[in-house]
Amino acid sequence: MLAFTAGRLLTPTDAVEHPLLLVEQGRILEISPRTSGQVPAGVSTSDFGDSVIAPGYVDLHIHGSAGYDVMDDTAEALPAIEQLLARHGVTAYFPTTVTAPMDTTLRALERLADTIEKRELECTQTRQRQPEPQHADGKSRAIPLGIHLEGPFISHARRGVHPPENLLAPTLALFERFWQAARGRIRMMTIAPELRGAPEVISEAARRGVCVSLGHSDADFAAAERGIAAGARHATHTFNAMRPLDHRSPGILGAVLTDRRLSADIIADGVHLDPAIVKLFACAKGPELTVLITDAISATGMPDGRYRLGSFEVDVRDGKCMSDGKLAGSVLTMDRAVRNLARFAEWNLPQAVAAASQNPARVARIVNKGVLAVGADADFVVLSPEGQVLRTFVGGVEFSAC
Repeated sequence: MLAFTAGRLLTPTDAVEHPLLLVEQGRILEISPRTSGQVPAGVSTSDFGDSVIAPGYVDLHIHGSAGYDVMDDTAEALPAIEQLLARHGVTAYFPTTVTAPMDTTLRALERLADTIEKRELECTQTRQRQPEPQHADGKSRAIPLGIHLEGPFISHARRGVHPPENLLAPTLALFERFWQAARGRIRMMTIAPELRGAPEVISEAARRGVCVSLGHSDADFAAAERGIAAGARHATHTFNAMRPLDHRSPGILGAVLTDRRLSADIIADGVHLDPAIVKLFACAKGPELTVLITDAISATGMPDGRYRLGSFEVDVRDGKCMSDGKLAGSVLTMDRAVRNLARFAEWNLPQAVAAASQNPARVARIVNKGVLAVGADADFVVLSPEGQVLRTFVGGVEFSAC
């Protein structure tokens, strides 16, 4: 058993002042005020002083970091990405593909499915290990929970930097090929609802438990609503790669911002969206339907230079990732996204933390992640009162870069 105390604990929607957090076999056993809780005999306590314990962050949309892309065919790629994620408070994530030739995408899906299954086994073994470790053993890093398929079912008009020659019209047969390659590990899919065949694919994907997300779309309002009626329940990097909002022809953004059946995510790096638009979005969707993503690429955590996103190159300068004059992902980290949202939207820390933890976990229907509650996985971050990540724990095991 492990015991932790701090100045405050965020669940994230409720706060416990001067908490006692007990962890056993990677899960939360008890949360109580320190004055009423008791540490069992022989159990040492880690005291984080006036810091804040919060749920580990969940990133639903990330292409890479630390010089690697999630589609890279190298054994070093995902561990390096997962270590950088943990350093910035992310304890679970969805590796996200980018449009590529069919055979490249299928191989990437197979490799990602292999990794997800391997990490699931490792987590089970770690929970069963006695005595419980308190420090990293090479496995305490962010955990991939499922795959986000971004492309090829997206609009040519709003493709961003996705290669046009590899875009495909959505069909049930193509979706089945991706599903089989990923062995059912696709948990999220971005699709343009206006494409012919999209409603049928949306309906089937939703039936299989996929979080279908509207994005990279030139849809008008009616087409977006048809996508939602078919089973879509989220929107990808809102405002970016979408038909602009018009006061007489609201388009997809009109649906995303007003339809309460839809949650939505944003890239709050100050580059993809002006801070005023972040505030507008936060007001429209509110604290329960707002989700933070990074859309980070391989350049994240690296110096300026030229990096890869899928099969093409991206130039990174002064925090901007550009390819052929278009934004191509970001170098945003989730801890900075949380602080930016709090500042831009004038939200408090618990609200901003929820947008990076509880909300994405709920959107993707991830059980026992993104919250601190009895029975949930002991994935948590230790924050300064201002939201700086001080320490990260995955399954009660502390991540260490050493």
